[in-house]
Amino acid sequence: MQLNTAFSSKSLRALAAGTGLLALLAVTACGPENSATAAQSDRPEVRQALETVVQAGFPGAQAVITTAAGEWIVNAGVGDTASGAPIPDNAHVRIGSNTKSFVATVVLQLVAEGKVELDAPVERYLPGLVRGNGNDGSRVTVRQLLQHTSGLPDYLASGDPSRPADPNSQQIKADPEAIRGRHYSPAEMIRIAMTMPPQFEPGTRSIYTNTNYILLGMLIDRVTGRPAAAEITTRIIEPLGLRDTYFPAPGDNGLRAPYPRGYQEIDGTRIDFTDFDPSWADAAGAMIATGSDLNRFFLALLDGKLLPAAQLEQMRQTVPFDRMPSAGYGLGLVVQTTSCGKQTVAHGGSIPGFDTRTGVTADGVAVTMTVNELPTNKERAEVVERAFDSVVCAS
Repeated sequence: MQLNTAFSSKSLRALAAGTGLLALLAVTACGPENSATAAQSDRPEVRQALETVVQAGFPGAQAVITTAAGEWIVNAGVGDTASGAPIPDNAHVRIGSNTKSFVATVVLQLVAEGKVELDAPVERYLPGLVRGNGNDGSRVTVRQLLQHTSGLPDYLASGDPSRPADPNSQQIKADPEAIRGRHYSPAEMIRIAMTMPPQFEPGTRSIYTNTNYILLGMLIDRVTGRPAAAEITTRIIEPLGLRDTYFPAPGDNGLRAPYPRGYQEIDGTRIDFTDFDPSWADAAGAMIATGSDLNRFFLALLDGKLLPAAQLEQMRQTVPFDRMPSAGYGLGLVVQTTSCGKQTVAHGGSIPGFDTRTGVTADGVAVTMTVNELPTNKERAEVVERAFDSVVCAS
């Protein structure tokens, strides 16, 4: 579900921003001015859930909850450790692997238009690209890319402690010294992936792999003649009026205002990692949005406003998800059940600086929760996941 990263470089401590953590709590109701929204904004369970994240040592957290009655925002902690300012309302944040849902939607629109076949081999659309060290694009289908059952190796070192990266691998390791200002092309990332053998036989397992979505972005480009970012803009962002959602252009290394600072812990020191070149994430996780826009996107998608019923149904059919044993992975969607029995559908994403959890419930409540520091181990990731579960259950 995420672009997970792990850093270790003692020389980076000189880059550290202020590390004081201020337990500032702010609650803001927005959207339609009515009693229902006002009452919801005062729900203590949401506030308490975000406070547990701050108490665990994260700088700040924000929940954006969208319902038929309106929308409200709850903040805990800070969006800037130097000034003590909270995460602003309508904050632009890096949404990481939520990008995959946008990419999958465009691919499925192309399927509906008869321009792509789900069970056709990748070789048909990207001839000669998936080849080498046992990788074979003629044996991997578009569906398998979408659902992470391709078996292809990941160009990106995941940082997952349960699957440590090979130190001799050419995988991109998200070390700030190496990637912060470097630009990667999709073709370069696929060349890196092809230096490694497949992880498993196509279609026999499901292992979350960012290479799959870099290839899907390239497929969109090849089929439409336009970059995936342009197709996402004209097919999704503009029709839905998502004014605060965008795919950063080459060289656009910052965030549009308003935004919180994004932090990363490296060797025990908190680094300000707000600005960097996100090209290494590309179609697997480079997009930027607000919580409100993410909620609107997932609500529209699941309400059938972006896809015909047949393709939406395909999108929701899941296989076991290796990174979340209690969840299933569809074609760019994650389906999971919370501790209170509510099922959510959306995705989620992690990238240096931000961890964003998303979900839409069966009764049409959309939740986006953002933490402005990427968890660096399983225990801290579980703190964020439990808080998101609590927010959904209280919404």
